[in-house]
Amino acid sequence: MVYRFIFISDEVDDFYREIQINSSASFLDFSNAILKSVGYPDDQMTSFFICEDNWEKREEITREEMNTSSEVDNFVMADTPLDELIEDEKQRLIYIFDPLTERCFFIELKEIITGKTLKEAVCTASQGNAPKQTIDFDEMAKANPTIDVDENFYGDEGFESDELDEEGFGMEGGEGGGTVSLDSIDDLY
Repeated sequence: MVYRFIFISDEVDDFYREIQINSSASFLDFSNAILKSVGYPDDQMTSFFICEDNWEKREEITREEMNTSSEVDNFVMADTPLDELIEDEKQRLIYIFDPLTERCFFIELKEIITGKTLKEAVCTASQGNAPKQTIDFDEMAKANPTIDVDENFYGDEGFESDELDEEGFGMEGGEGGGTVSLDSIDDLY
C-alpha cells in the first residue's frame, strides 16, 4: 500500500507538498522525504505527533530514543513503520521541523492506494517556497530591537508597604477612594 500525504505550513499561504510513500516505510523515511522536498538539511531533532481531528497532539514519534516514563509509549522514527500508527485516511499529523520554536508542518493522509508499492518516497506535487527551517535569533533581534529595561524602568527602585491598600489598589477621586473590581472593569473601557 502507498500513503499519499499532503502537508502545509501556517507560515506560508501558497505552500504545500504532496508525498507518496509505502505504508510500511518508517517515520524516519517519511521525515527524510519531507526534508528533501523542502530542501532542509537533516540537522535538527525533528519529531512527529499523531493528532486528533482538531490537531490535538497524541503520540510523539521522536528522532532519537528519549528517556521517558515507562508509563508512556516511546516511539522512535527509525523503528516505527507508518502503518503501525496510521491506518485511516484523513489521519492528521504534525511534523516539528524547528524544535527550538516548535515550528511545524500540518500533515494529512489524503489517500491510501492499495495494490501499489514504491521503491522510495516521492514528492508528487509541490507549490510555493517552504518557510525557513530555523529562526535566526540574532537577525530577529536586529529587526525588532527591545526596550532597554534597567532597574529604574518601573519607576522608583523601592516602595513603601504602607502605600498599598489592604483591600486592593485604591483609586483617587471618588468618595472614600474606592477599589476597582472585576465587575467594574467593563465600565473603564
